Amino acid sequence: MDEPAVTEEILSGGVAGTLLRYADAKTGVVVLGGSSGRVDVARARLFAGEGASALALRWFGGEGQIPGICEIPLEIFFAATDHVVGLGCRRIVYVGTSKGAEAALLAAVHDPRIDAVAAISPTSVVWGNIGPGDDGISWPERSSWTLKGVPLPFVPTEPNWRTSHVDGLVSYRGLFEHCLASFEQEADKAAIRVETISARLVLVAGGDDALWPSLDFARSIVRRREDAGKTTRLISSLEPATAFSCRVKPPHGPHCTPMAAMTKPMRVSVKKPGNSSGTCCRAVSDENGRPVPAVLLSSVLVAAQ
Repeated sequence: MDEPAVTEEILSGGVAGTLLRYADAKTGVVVLGGSSGRVDVARARLFAGEGASALALRWFGGEGQIPGICEIPLEIFFAATDHVVGLGCRRIVYVGTSKGAEAALLAAVHDPRIDAVAAISPTSVVWGNIGPGDDGISWPERSSWTLKGVPLPFVPTEPNWRTSHVDGLVSYRGLFEHCLASFEQEADKAAIRVETISARLVLVAGGDDALWPSLDFARSIVRRREDAGKTTRLISSLEPATAFSCRVKPPHGPHCTPMAAMTKPMRVSVKKPGNSSGTCCRAVSDENGRPVPAVLLSSVLVAAQ
């Protein structure tokens, strides 16, 4: 018997990106890349290869879209869910990396149709914009997201933060830790309400993540959901081999924050085989030593059942 065909379609308009449609699939996966703006087709193909229809969503930076991650309407993700449901998928999964993980968690807070979320290198709070908004302006700092036209509360960044380095590369981890400590009230208001998410959650985080403290964020998510009587699967590693560092040209100018540099071209240093999109995916193993691509695929698809 021939295997069901997977067709590939480029989408534009209100739902943009690349759709890998698996014939008669009942599970639909929406894949969200991070602040690089890359459409994560490679990861979408992994899920299509497992029998799901997968949409690698372009959610900013495309034609007719907001150029940066600045006041992005969460309704973009609701529309993506609409599209996947329209394909006949009954189980909806979101897979997001870094800022895409932030978006995936927020989408699940506000859209009960989402059955499972895999958040790779997640955050537990909302952060400010990375790059310009629709008006072409990056400063003053604004929220990354809006809902019904209202910006979500966010943790501001420190414009006078001093650059720190790991192995000669710029590390932003200290910036995020500093901001959480300096803006405690704002952080409380900006907390993603993960305890209200009805979807099953799978979190993937590295203990030596030099971009931001993803493992601390993940543990915060786990604790808050436990307090609400909900379980969360955390796949993590404390080994230095999961390091994720970025070398970027530091931003300059009186109205430029360190976050602005995160939209610039960067070189990623990974101490195990992998690349920028797979750092927390390829360099981490589960408790049985299986690489995360295998365990993540199985965990997400089982969670969606």
